[in-house]
Order: sequence, then structure tokens, then C-alpha cells
Amino acid sequence: MKLYHGSLEIVHKPEIRKANRTLDYGSGFYTTTSYEQAEAWVRRRMDETKRGKGFVNIYTIPESLPSFLQQLIFQSPTEEWVDFVMRNRTEKGFVHDYDIVYGPVANDRVYAAFALYEGGLLNKQDLIKELKAYSLVDQYLFHTEAALQVLTFVEAKEVAL
Repeated sequence: MKLYHGSLEIVHKPEIRKANRTLDYGSGFYTTTSYEQAEAWVRRRMDETKRGKGFVNIYTIPESLPSFLQQLIFQSPTEEWVDFVMRNRTEKGFVHDYDIVYGPVANDRVYAAFALYEGGLLNKQDLIKELKAYSLVDQYLFHTEAALQVLTFVEAKEVAL
């Protein structure tokens, strides 16, 4: 399977990096199965940093991952997904034990819905109903060094303004 990671750099060897902000699934190395999502992310970073080029890094992973890797899979927005994203975003010091987490991306529209939920203006069931109406892309978080070992760098495609 192919996975994509948008970056201002070519990333031959992915690393686990602590984020300077809260993220959906915690710290680690994020990828997606959507080339368009990775390209949109790098274009946003290029705009923010005024850099003239970036890259969509392309990786492969085996269809069957080693059984020793602990995985958490969310096929769609569920109560468990909402709880997991909220813990990562709001619980100071929360760290999970999964090597790989897969599920929907909480993009800007989703963040707005989460804010309504967090503020008590939407209950969890209404939030999930709202989220299921969106066309959500996916993301894979590689949370541990062991998880990074299944990624094989293929190439990087330049993205220019």
C-alpha cells in the first residue's frame, strides 16, 4: 500500500517528533492514503513559511503488518474515535501505547464541530452524525520507532507554488 507525507523537506528516514501542538492521534509521523491530502498540507505549510517548494514523500507499507505492532483502527467516526481524539487534544500528558493508529482526519470543519461538542453545544451522537456527513480523508500515525520500520521510502515529488 502507498502512503503519502507532505513536508517542506524530502524525508528519506521518518522520525518520531514531538509536536508543538496537540494532534488527533498524538505525536509521531503522520501519513495518508490520499496524495491530494498530502499535497494540500504541504501547500498550506509553504504558504505559512513563504517557501517556494515542498515535497510529497511517498512510502510503501506491507499489506500485512507484523503482529507485534499494536494497532488502533477507526474505519469511520465513532464514539471511541471522538473519545480518543479528545483525549489526545485536551488531556495534558496523555500518551497512548499504540504503535500505529489509523482513522479519519479531523480537518478544519471537523475541528469546528469538535469545538461545539467540547463547549457542550453538541452531544456526542449529534457530533458523530455531523461528522459522518463529511467526506473525511484518512491518516496513519506511526507512533513508535518499531512502527517506522514498516515504512519504505519510494520517492519524493516536488510541489511548487
